[in-house]
Amino acid sequence: MTVADYYDTLGVSRDATGEEIKRAFRKLARETHPDANPDDPDAEHRFREIAEAYEVLSDSTRRATYDRGGSVDMGDLFSSFGGIDDLLSRFFGAGFGSPFGGVQSGPAQGSDVGVRVEISLAEAAAGVARTVSYRAPAPCESCGGSGSEPGTSLLTCERCAGQGQVRVTRQTFLGTTMSIAACDACRGRGRVVVEPCETCGGAGSDVKDNQLSVDIPGGIEDGSRMRVSGGGAAGDAGGRSGDLFVEVRVTPDDRFERHGIDLVHRVSVGITEATLGRTLVIPTVDGGEIDLDVPPGTQPGAVFKLSGMGMPRVRRRGRGDLLVEVGVSIPNELDEDQEAALRAFAEAFGEEPSESRKRRRRRR
Repeated sequence: MTVADYYDTLGVSRDATGEEIKRAFRKLARETHPDANPDDPDAEHRFREIAEAYEVLSDSTRRATYDRGGSVDMGDLFSSFGGIDDLLSRFFGAGFGSPFGGVQSGPAQGSDVGVRVEISLAEAAAGVARTVSYRAPAPCESCGGSGSEPGTSLLTCERCAGQGQVRVTRQTFLGTTMSIAACDACRGRGRVVVEPCETCGGAGSDVKDNQLSVDIPGGIEDGSRMRVSGGGAAGDAGGRSGDLFVEVRVTPDDRFERHGIDLVHRVSVGITEATLGRTLVIPTVDGGEIDLDVPPGTQPGAVFKLSGMGMPRVRRRGRGDLLVEVGVSIPNELDEDQEAALRAFAEAFGEEPSESRKRRRRRR
């Protein structure tokens, strides 16, 4: 499973303008709205993905963070369906019929599950597959998710005549539409449990240990959240499973400081090395090394750029840079030979350093 590509979801290029993104969302919203696809049980899920993609790409701050591969905080956008209602109202007016405002269509969807995984900076640069373990409700093996004790029968729901759905008439931007909603008597099952399953108590699911391999793309930032569609808790009586959200934590690397796609490596050289120059061996994030020639006369704080040696861009070509910041190390203590050599160096350059403490004490 990989991170969703919001550009692909909306069918736009990565340099699409705000107006192009808006037009793409409007078109797809009309095509994928559950009211326009009453017989498609996956319509609501696709509609959610399109709305989420628009919410990210239409906001300049979120879009910039997303393009860098950073964590996009969707907040409580989908914790209540009002967030989507507000979004659709801006496009189609207050009378727009939201698929999320009334009775849910079909059996109840399972809840979402969150897990956290830690990777190293090197793994974040290269991309890595990780197996995540978590506990979540899964269909009961005894009753197959029906909630009924094996060997017993389910009664046909009288309200929906076993269809599990009832028709609801609403006014939407498509005109008067007949949409399908879950039967409130049987919760979309079409049948009613008479004798609950002893294993799951009639719930149709029980908690189990799960393992799932997740593909983490190269360039991902610390705190990024990946969504695995359908990887969460089992739905009610065949309802769609919730989603699994994987939070990726990138452990600090003492060698580098990360700034988006750029990496900073700090190193110190001696006074003479800064003056006369030196070749340094610089580590790279992929575990290799590269030589860097520090030229004569390098000043403290000088920064040298190693192009393309930083972090990759998530879902895009190209890499950031490795910036090497050079400091100059000043010794705190000198023996007599070292001090004499340094004073000779100062004399050659016409400098006038202070007398040593020993000489000042002798004069006293």
